[in-house]
Amino acid sequence: MNLPAAPGLMRRKAITVSEHTLVSERVLSPDTTLPLVIEPAAAGVSLVAWAASQRPALEKKLLEHGAILFRNFGIHTVEQFEQVIAALSPGALEYQFRASPRTRVGGNIYTSTDYPADQMIFPHNEHSYSPKFPLRLFFYCHVAPEVRGETPIGSTRDVMRRIPAAVIDKFREKKVLYVRNYGDGFGLAWPTVFQTEDRSEVEAYCASVGITVEWKPGNRLRTTQQGPAIMRHPRTGEEVWFNHATFFNVSTLPEAIGSSLQASFGPQDLPTNTFYGDGSEIEPEVLEQLRAAYLQSLMKFQWQQGDVLFIDNMLCVHGREPFSGKRAIMTGMAEALYSKDLDQ
Repeated sequence: MNLPAAPGLMRRKAITVSEHTLVSERVLSPDTTLPLVIEPAAAGVSLVAWAASQRPALEKKLLEHGAILFRNFGIHTVEQFEQVIAALSPGALEYQFRASPRTRVGGNIYTSTDYPADQMIFPHNEHSYSPKFPLRLFFYCHVAPEVRGETPIGSTRDVMRRIPAAVIDKFREKKVLYVRNYGDGFGLAWPTVFQTEDRSEVEAYCASVGITVEWKPGNRLRTTQQGPAIMRHPRTGEEVWFNHATFFNVSTLPEAIGSSLQASFGPQDLPTNTFYGDGSEIEPEVLEQLRAAYLQSLMKFQWQQGDVLFIDNMLCVHGREPFSGKRAIMTGMAEALYSKDLDQ
């Protein structure tokens, strides 16, 4: 992983707005293009007002870099964070078809995944398992982590370059099959995932997006769905590696957890698991290659209070490092897309 360069090595380039230089930009390391860091170059610059006025230019920069880190703009509240999202997108979306525990903190702003602090969250694209996913992702540092707790990010362009061509071709042809089980004592319960306790609402939603529903005894549920492994970015037109084949596979879990689950459940009964789209097993060596591609693409930076990270969810993966002490990172999602419209 690439670590941030020392402050004295950071490259800076001024952005001129009208006749006044209001902000400056830099990258954190000469070894990576992301994130682009934008900071105020004058006192009193409002991120909300400035970002709204520069939205087309920021869109171009986001498509180039994959992620933008806004720093030192005096963002101190969830309400301000939501205003930033509204300035840069159509507004925050509700968290639907959930895969991880989160707590709503206001509007459509949530805590980042409520996952044990001592465990790493493997890098992934948000909701890339879902038939409906956000193109834009935002993070806000409300309380900077005391020890570690970084949000590593990496370019999906880099991830895809690292995957062997034969693996890409096989996934392009076969796609990915996602199997999820709810109500077996592990993972989220289906009323939490679907935000309803009405089975008919679950069935209607799943039917509308191509998910197969199988009710099991004891109010338990299994869903299966086939999704693409590669999609075409709606703004750049480029092919993007965008799926949860690695993240949802049982072999990506920490060894102790994965072994325990496999001892208790068959491959089709695990909380989450993935296969090739025809139901065949993804080879262990392929999964190792995929994990390596993600991990080798990552860079890390230290959160500072008030940071806002703006991500193109199709061009940038993110994860989480273990941490101790206080840490409060909030998230919001925007611009819903459907995988069927971008399937390669």
